[in-house]
Amino acid sequence: MTLGIGAIVVLCAVIVPFIVIGGHIGVLWQPGEYATIIGAALGGFVIANNTQVLKGAIGGIKKAAKGPTYKKQHYVELLSVMHQVFRLAKTKGMLALEQHVEKPDESPIFQGFPTFLADHHAVAFLCDYLRMMTLGAESPHEVETVMDAEIEKHHEEQHAVSHAIQTLADSMPALGIVAAVLGVIHTMGSISEPPEVLGGLIGAALVGTFLGILLSYGFIGPIASKIANVDAVDAQYYQCMKAGLLAHMQGYPPQVSVECARKALLPHYMPSFYEVEAVVGALPTP
Repeated sequence: MTLGIGAIVVLCAVIVPFIVIGGHIGVLWQPGEYATIIGAALGGFVIANNTQVLKGAIGGIKKAAKGPTYKKQHYVELLSVMHQVFRLAKTKGMLALEQHVEKPDESPIFQGFPTFLADHHAVAFLCDYLRMMTLGAESPHEVETVMDAEIEKHHEEQHAVSHAIQTLADSMPALGIVAAVLGVIHTMGSISEPPEVLGGLIGAALVGTFLGILLSYGFIGPIASKIANVDAVDAQYYQCMKAGLLAHMQGYPPQVSVECARKALLPHYMPSFYEVEAVVGALPTP
């Protein structure tokens, strides 16, 4: 929603004043300039990035339009999952979790939370560290180091997309100059034409510079920033799991471990203590 609104505001802020001062909107329609800039930009983007980043760029634009993947209800469900898992581990021992972490799709606990179960990466993250605990991992500090490395690796993989799009944005003004130079070369070949014709050719050439700067700072750059911001917010989902798992490893009761996980969330997405208490209080005994 905000992406579309912002794009409309940018276009109106640029085009409307131009029309008000007497500019002719038709002058800005220069297909040759557009083809040069956009074609060269896409070609350079393909050269600079691997297939994974190219596919991720499409998903990144969709992500920028939709906003963060995880909303408040997702965090409430995550906290509920962790409460059930920690409760089972406390009452029946860590080995009781083995059947659940080995086949989460068949686990009665995870089946009770279908939204979480559909997030395969999150399920794998939680189950991997629960499995480590069933295998005898006892040092929270060592496990935290492994978690941080995995979260950082995941963050770098996501950041590659926003970085690639930001690099594309940075290249647009230069490509606009390339299009403008080609337009000037074409103009110099028509130097014998009357002034009104030369003026039109020079104006057409300058459209390339205009388009390159507009695309860079008005659209592509902000989209890259939006993708990076969304990725940073979504990373809190894994920080929440990390906080809960480490609290459980330190021997805290399920309610305290879940509270530690809740406090790791950003304020906008953090459910209240009483909201979480009401939800987990209604859960069946695992």
